[in-house]
Order: sequence, then C-alpha cells, then structure tokens
Amino acid sequence: MKILNTLTGKKDEFVPLNEGVVNMYVCGPTVYNFIHIGNTRPLCVFDTLRRYFEYCGYKVNFVQNFTDIDDKLINRAKEENTTVKELAEKYIVEYKKDAGGLNVREATVHPKATEHIDDIINLIKTLEDKGFAYSINGDVYFKTKEFKEYGKLSHMPLEDLEAGARINVNEQKNDPMDFALWKSAKEGEPYWQSPWGKGRPGWHIECSAMSRSILGETIDLHCGGQDLIFPHHENEIAQSECASGKCFSRYWMHNGYINIDNKKMSKSLGNFFTAREVGEKFGYEPIRYIMISSHYRSPINYSVEIVEQAKASLSRLYNCRENLAFALKNAVDTPADSALIEALNSYEAKFKEAMDDDFNTADALAAVFDLVREINSNVVGKEAAREYVQKASEIFERLINVLGLLYEKKDDADLDGEIEALIAKRQEARKNRDFKTADEIRDTLKAQGIVLEDTPAGVKWHRA
Repeated sequence: MKILNTLTGKKDEFVPLNEGVVNMYVCGPTVYNFIHIGNTRPLCVFDTLRRYFEYCGYKVNFVQNFTDIDDKLINRAKEENTTVKELAEKYIVEYKKDAGGLNVREATVHPKATEHIDDIINLIKTLEDKGFAYSINGDVYFKTKEFKEYGKLSHMPLEDLEAGARINVNEQKNDPMDFALWKSAKEGEPYWQSPWGKGRPGWHIECSAMSRSILGETIDLHCGGQDLIFPHHENEIAQSECASGKCFSRYWMHNGYINIDNKKMSKSLGNFFTAREVGEKFGYEPIRYIMISSHYRSPINYSVEIVEQAKASLSRLYNCRENLAFALKNAVDTPADSALIEALNSYEAKFKEAMDDDFNTADALAAVFDLVREINSNVVGKEAAREYVQKASEIFERLINVLGLLYEKKDDADLDGEIEALIAKRQEARKNRDFKTADEIRDTLKAQGIVLEDTPAGVKWHRA
C-alpha cells in the first residue's frame, strides 16, 4: 500500500515498524460541544482506513484522544454554569452517539488529556532538562528555534512561519515562535500541581504525551484534518522528537476540507451544521457515504442534493444485498461457471488496487458498484448456482464491511417472518386458483409498503 505522506510530500510504501501490526494515532475532538459535519470526515475516513488495514490482515492499535481540558472547555463550562469535567463527560457521551450513528468503531484506546497529566508533566520536564523548554512565572514554553527541522511537516520555511507568529496578550514568551507546553492557573480554572506551580497542559503537548505513553516513542501513522498540519502536528513533531531524539511518526495522513453549498462552513453565514442535526434529518449513513465517496485529500462539497444522491447510491447497495438473499433462497445446486467466479474475484482485486493507491475510496466504491452490476446481471430473475451466489455474497459483504456501510438494520426479523408467511399463503391460493384471496393478500402487503415481484425464480419482495 502506498500513501501520500504529508511529511515527505510523496507517495511512500507503507511498511509498519512491526510486521503485522499498525500503531496509529488519530487526533480526536475537543469535547466542549456537539461535533459538526466537518468533524465527521476524519472520523469516517480513518475508521475506514483502520478497517482496510484489518482487511489486509494487520492488527491495528488505534488511538484517538479526547481533549477534555482546554480554553474552549473552560469558557463553555462558565457559560453553562457547570464544571469542565461535567461538560467534557456530557459531550463525550454525545460524541459516542454520533460516532455510533456513523458506524465508527470505538478506538482501541480513547485517552483523555486529564488522565495523562503525569505523562505530560514528565515529557515537559524532559524537554526542560534537555534545554528545549523554559519557564516564566509558572508558564512553560517550547524553544521552537532550537528544533532545526521545524516546518518539515508543513513544508514552510521558518522565516515564513515566523512572519505570522505573534505574542498574545498576557504571554511572556521569549520568542513569538515559541508555544505553550504548560499554562499557569488563572482564578477559577481547573489546575494540577507541577514543578512550575499550579497549572494545566497546553494543547499540543497532550497528544505527544498520550501517543508516547500508549504506543511508544515512534509510531507508524498519525492522522487528522488538514487544518491540524500547522501548528498542531508541526508542534507535536518538534516536542516529541526533541524529547526522544527519534522519529515521532513515520507517516502522516491528512484529510481535506468540507464546504457547505460551495462555501466555507461558518456560523456567521448560517451554514454551520452539527452531525446530530444532519443525522436526525437525513440519517447518519448518507453522511458516512459522502465522507468516503471522494478521495480523502480532495475537498468535499456538502449539500442537500449530495445527501439525496448518497441515499440513492445506498439504496442500490441495499437492493443488491436483497437480491443476493433472494437468489440464495432459490439457488440451484449446479456447478458455477468458473468465468463468473473469476469475474467476482477481479472486482475485489480492483477494490484492493484502488485502496492500495493512496487509500482511494472513490475508486474502491466504483469497483463495488461494478461488482453490484455484475451480481445483479447474474442473479436477478434467474436461477443462479448456489456456489456463485455464496461467493458473490461473501465478496460483497467483505468489501461493504471495509467501507462500513449497510449497517442500518431496517428489517425486523419477526415482521419479515410474517411477510414470508403471507407470501406463502398467497402462493398456495394462486396454486388453488383462488385469485381473490391472492389479490387480497397482495393488497394487504401493499398497504404495509411491501411490493411483490413475481419472477421465474419465485416471489421477490421489498419495502417501497
């Protein structure tokens, strides 16, 4: 597999440090509010990447943090007249509801910044002892210019980065480029005891400390949104590599932005949507489909029209699953055509080829829809060989599982049994030429939104 490594700027062959194991860290949410539609992209994209690694046979240690101490949390807690801890716990629960709706699997570990304060303090102390950090009145800053490779992730010269740097009000740092590792406590803020007095961690240091604590000093892959390349990930590299003297992450992947109706999402423009709002209105599955239907580095334009297109595409996939289930019930035990079996294998090969080429989920989805056309042409309205249907179903489900789709279980098993019983009763009535009863049963099912289709292989039904 080759990925476009943000660090090198080119497609690199992905080879993990330990054979058969991928250690990956994905920057998670700051839990002070509901996640917005833009946050769903890295959630869905890197969940799918994890699934693909597992499909390829890797064991994946997937770490995604919760930032549960930050200026945003402190300010929001004051607004809601609650504690930072209570606020964070509330929105972690809400995050998990949205992530579950998107079929995003739980991380191997979901560390919280507040649970790793000792690791954070030890890492800052190491940087201070090595001369890469300094303290002023309880604040601790990283000496950015001491790290000669600063800017290697964003590929920006230090002088360009320096031009945009500034010292904020109440900051006492020696250089505008330096960034906070530890912040002294202000009145009414949460704090922890440290060698520099009462305070709390800066934003950038938490991911370095948690990654180091859980996955070790060097990881295989670090992921996040494009907006995190600078300064967050640039600063992670600087502080991690100065502390350890080793490469922090060998590969970096960043997903592109999301626009709303071709405009940047903004509360001032009135086009700011939470995942909860969109999920409740359209369902979560179309959101996931949209997020993986484009190449992860390409920008995505979100609109109602795009959602409707996603729903139509998902319907085609659900229909294929239903066609396979129906075909399996009516399959015949004759040898399958070897050419047809080989064709099925070729679509899975195309899927893998696309995913191996910088995780191209757009082309991988195209391969799945080619597979769907192939399957439908060989099972719809025909008596298919059981071996073929079983093989087709196995490949279809395998690829769908990698993409994390078709997880909305709309069919109730008991209700399905009742429908099947009515269809059998209708068939018996038709066999006895009792067409009045047969028509009444059809009308009853139609009123329930059940559409019957008489085919050479038997009666097929689906919900309207």
